[in-house]
Amino acid sequence: MRLSVIIPVYNGEGVLDRCLERLRQSTFRDYECIVVDDASTDQSAAVAARYGASVMALERNGGSARARNRGAEQAQGKILLFLDADVCVHPQTLAQVDAYFRAHPAVDAVIGSYDDTPADPGFISQYKNLFHHYVHHTSRTEAWTFWAGCGAIRREAFLAAGGFDESYTRPCIEDIELGFRLRTRGRRIDLDPAIQVTHLKRWTFCGLLRSDLFDRGIPWFRLMLRDRTMPSDLNVNARHRLSVALVFAVVLLCGAVFTGHLAGSPWPLLLVTAAAALLFYLNFDLYRFLARKRGLRFAAQAIPLHWLYYGYCGVAVGAGLSLHLWDRLRPHRPELSQPWPRTTR
Repeated sequence: MRLSVIIPVYNGEGVLDRCLERLRQSTFRDYECIVVDDASTDQSAAVAARYGASVMALERNGGSARARNRGAEQAQGKILLFLDADVCVHPQTLAQVDAYFRAHPAVDAVIGSYDDTPADPGFISQYKNLFHHYVHHTSRTEAWTFWAGCGAIRREAFLAAGGFDESYTRPCIEDIELGFRLRTRGRRIDLDPAIQVTHLKRWTFCGLLRSDLFDRGIPWFRLMLRDRTMPSDLNVNARHRLSVALVFAVVLLCGAVFTGHLAGSPWPLLLVTAAAALLFYLNFDLYRFLARKRGLRFAAQAIPLHWLYYGYCGVAVGAGLSLHLWDRLRPHRPELSQPWPRTTR
């Protein structure tokens, strides 16, 4: 079954070189590679050409959603495999994708996972990647979202859905939004964590906050409000939602104590201790996983960062709800509030 590997890139010549080198080492050979250069100002197009990829050079930068759509229009394969430019496939990744669709004819799309050996050695990068790896390896097989970092979809299903929503002009939740549309239309998306790629991205603390809050958390919650659905899947399941509530309970109780509103009462300290203990218990399996992979010290350092994650997830809920209500009060609602965003071709 021929695959079309579609890779959008914008000023990513360094990571693209490693991405295409690893792709060339694939054991599966029946594929075409389409690199969509989203008006880069570096040598990304030249790197792609050097590896023999089919290069589409766009005249203006329009975002990865638009770039993927342009690549899909040119694709000849029955299966479209979307990869980010900063990931490296394993030698067997493409073969696993092909085998999965052959073994599951009722499946319309399948997503994979980052592996547990990210390229960047920094603590933030290691934590972010391992958290993603853990979530994808502990979630249910049938998913509600699509993932364009390493996600494959039957070409017929992709075209019938209208592709990615091009109103997302920067990397955001365009893949999640596509997954929602696919599932609402009765399409099946599976998660197979055995299909893995290595992530090359270097994460910083500020970059982590900006991405998780503004590119993922807020628009994702607005999407759930728009479609009036909140599937218990991946990192929005019941355990994660309770963890968000517990983090805010701890913050509010500590704030009340420090401001003197509950001075002299033993209850705030007891409640804070109980909430923190429950929060640790709910996420103990993750911390045990981190300790097993990187040691106890790494796991202990990750706990405050993980609890902070739940904190800004709560902020995302509040901000997303406020924006949703504001949109409903406006006479002309933005594109996100429409039943299904239209794709500009």
